[in-house]
Amino acid sequence: MLAGAKTRTARAREYLMCPPERFTVEYAINPWMDTDRPVDTELAVKQWRGLRETLVRLGHTVHTLDPVAGLPDMVYAANGAFTVDGHVYGARFRYEQRRAEAAHHRAWYLAHGWSDFHIPEHTNEGEGDFAYANGLVLAGYGFRTTVAAHAEAQEALGRPVISLRLVDPRFYHLDTALAALDDETVAYWPGAFSPASQRVLAQLFPDALIADEADALAFGLNLVSDSRHVVLNSAASGLVGKLAARGYEPVPVELAELLKGGGSVKCCIAELRR
Repeated sequence: MLAGAKTRTARAREYLMCPPERFTVEYAINPWMDTDRPVDTELAVKQWRGLRETLVRLGHTVHTLDPVAGLPDMVYAANGAFTVDGHVYGARFRYEQRRAEAAHHRAWYLAHGWSDFHIPEHTNEGEGDFAYANGLVLAGYGFRTTVAAHAEAQEALGRPVISLRLVDPRFYHLDTALAALDDETVAYWPGAFSPASQRVLAQLFPDALIADEADALAFGLNLVSDSRHVVLNSAASGLVGKLAARGYEPVPVELAELLKGGGSVKCCIAELRR
């Protein structure tokens, strides 16, 4: 940590995850998926369990959504909904291969007391394209979520929604290019966003941590943070150093097998904000 870096305080979080027992790459709906690269399911489960155990060790509560046969991407639990203040804005997936996931997420939330569940009319992929920071909902569009969903989410959640345009198909979801580190700070890679959206982010978050392209491509920004501990892909070594210099405690984990589906730490974790 650099001299003068802020002392960070962790806050216990509540998460939802889905084990990758059904995880395969049977189709390609993002640039990272290659059906010719076989998935080692046993290794994927081992790496996922390591991630879950890390979160529990850090003091967080982790709920589990049961995987469903024929829905291999359910392991990416972040995509099923977005929550703020106890309100839930459900997902409506762009691709047919994932659309049935939405009903399973909705059933879980309703069964666990989240009665204010908004079923969307517009295409969106939950926390894949929504992030929460400083009282704002940051919302990505351009590949998976439509901009019309942003206005719908604002009505459902009662929080201001800031639209950010994604322009690089490698960063097809907001959570591959931007992450909230605490209530006031975000980390992002500018190249994933349109010039206008870069200006918006610079105005809203002048003290943001700016990642480099290599760490972004290593899915380093696909992270979760409790405002002190930052759990991220171990391959993003440069970002580890930048986080430590800001007073955060990086917690690298290995998720190479799940990266074959185009996701890493955050994709596997939905945060439940009551």
